[in-house]
Amino acid sequence: MQRVAVLNVVGLSPSLLGSGAPKLRDFARSVGGVRTMVAPLPAVTCSAQATMLTGVDPAAHGIVGNGWFDRSLNEVQFWKQSAALVRAPRVWDEARARDGGFTSANSFWWHAMHGSTDVTVTPRPQYPADGRKIPDVWTDPAGLRDTLQGELGRFPLFSFWGPKAGIQSTDWIARAAMQVEERFAPTLHTVYLPHLDYVLQKHGPGTLEAQQELREIDRVVDVLHGFFAARGVRVMVVSEYGISPVSRAICLNRELRKADLLSLRDERGTELLDAGQSDAFAVCDHQIAHIYVRNARDIGRVAHLLERVAGVESVLDRAAQDALGIGHERSGELVCVAEADAWFAYPWWLDDAHAPDFARTVDIHRKPGYDPCELFMDPARPLLGLRTAGKLALRKLGMRNLLDVVPLDPSIVRGSHGRSSVARGLEPILLCDDDRLEAQIPMRGVKDAILRQVFGP
Repeated sequence: MQRVAVLNVVGLSPSLLGSGAPKLRDFARSVGGVRTMVAPLPAVTCSAQATMLTGVDPAAHGIVGNGWFDRSLNEVQFWKQSAALVRAPRVWDEARARDGGFTSANSFWWHAMHGSTDVTVTPRPQYPADGRKIPDVWTDPAGLRDTLQGELGRFPLFSFWGPKAGIQSTDWIARAAMQVEERFAPTLHTVYLPHLDYVLQKHGPGTLEAQQELREIDRVVDVLHGFFAARGVRVMVVSEYGISPVSRAICLNRELRKADLLSLRDERGTELLDAGQSDAFAVCDHQIAHIYVRNARDIGRVAHLLERVAGVESVLDRAAQDALGIGHERSGELVCVAEADAWFAYPWWLDDAHAPDFARTVDIHRKPGYDPCELFMDPARPLLGLRTAGKLALRKLGMRNLLDVVPLDPSIVRGSHGRSSVARGLEPILLCDDDRLEAQIPMRGVKDAILRQVFGP
C-alpha cells in the first residue's frame, strides 16, 4: 500500500492558481495539471466532503447540506458532528475491507466524531453553564487531545470561525496533522485547511485581500507537501467548491412571512422562528435553501410564490431533486437554488429591533441557517472592539453577557457557493497524479481516485 495524504484546501479553484499561489501551481504541474470537479448539489462543506469520501450523491449518503430540519424533533440542526449521520461507507471503510493493515487519520474533516477512522482530531468547544465558549478539540485516541494542545497550545477556535477567522487555525491544523503523521503514520490521512474560505466570503475572489491570503495558504500547503513527501507519503489536493462573487442576499423567510406561512414566537420583545408550527420555512445554506412545507396541499402554492422571488433561479420539487441526486428524507419538500450572483440569508424579522439576541452573535448551532455575517464585526457600531474586550474581561470573571458583535446586514457578504453549476474557473479542483482521471470528473469520483493512490490501478 502507498501512504496518502489528502489536503482539502477549501475554496481553491483554477482561477486562483496564478501568481498568488506559486507552490500550488508548481505542484499542479508536477501531477499532470489541474483537474476540476462537478460538485454535488448543494456544493457546501458537509455535502461535498461526504460525497468525496463515500463516492455517492447526497441522496444516498444523506448529508443534504450543512444543516437540515429534523422532522422528529421539529428543530433545525446545523453543524452536527456525528459520523453516524453519513449513511454510506467512507473510503477508509472500503480500504480496510480490502487490506486489514490499512489505517486512517482524519484531521478536521467534518462528521468525524465516533467514527471508524483510527485517529481523529476535530473541533469541540467547551460550553460552561456561565455562557463562555472555551476552545478545545475532540480526539481519538482521547489522550491525543492533551498531547496536541500541550505541545501546540490550545486550538485557536476564534480564528477558525468568527470575525477573527484567519491563518492561525489553519496553521494549527497543519502542525497537528504533522504530529499525527509522526506518531501514527496512517495509510490515509485527510487534512482540512479552511483558510481561503474566510477571505473569499468576506471580500470575494479577485480582490487584493484574497491575493494576500492566497499566499498564506500556499505557504501552508508547501510545508505540508514537503513534510509528507519526505516521509514517503503521496499528496493529493482537493477543494469542496469554488467561491463566486455575489452582490445580493435573498431573504426567503421574509417572503414566506409576508405570505403568512411562517409561525413566530414573541419572546422578550424578539421574534423567534417556530419551525415546527410554520406552514413553510427556509433553511438557508449559502446558495441553496431547503424549504420545509408542513402540508402537502401547500407545496404547489409555496413553489409558485418562490419562483417569483427575484434572485431565485430554480425551485426543485421531489422529482427534480431525485434527478439531481439530492432527494432524501432530510431534504425539504422544495429546494431553492440562487442565481449566480445571489445567496440566501436566513433572517425572518422585518425590523432589526425584533431580531433574536443570537442573531448578533457568533452562534452556528442556534441559528436555523448559515450566517456568513459572523465573519464581520458590525461596522455601524462605534468602539465595538473596546466594548467587546470589556465583555470578554467580565466573562473571565464569571459574569454572563452577550457578545453582540455581528452585523445584521447581509449585503456586506461578497462571496458564496452552493450551486453545482458555476462559471468556468470557479470549479472545485483535484490535483492528483492519476492518468485515469479525465480533465473534469464528478466529485463522487474522488473516492476511487484515493483508492487508486493507495492500492494502485
